[in-house]
Amino acid sequence: MIINPITFLIGLVFAPVAAMMAFLITYGEYQHHYPDKATPLKLALEAAVVTFIFFLALSIITGWLLGKIIG
Repeated sequence: MIINPITFLIGLVFAPVAAMMAFLITYGEYQHHYPDKATPLKLALEAAVVTFIFFLALSIITGWLLGKIIG
């Protein structure tokens, strides 16, 4: 399996950024709808983890496809 290292590096850089943004946006929206802070924090962390996994997987798949097309 050949993976383009540039796309993997891009994924390692931008996946955490996307996860942080997803956390901030989700927490900011959910804190208005719940009286306690634990529920929005849990939901925001879930959104951040899912976003991180999605973007990292997307970069790995893109690198694999580019490696297959180019190589």
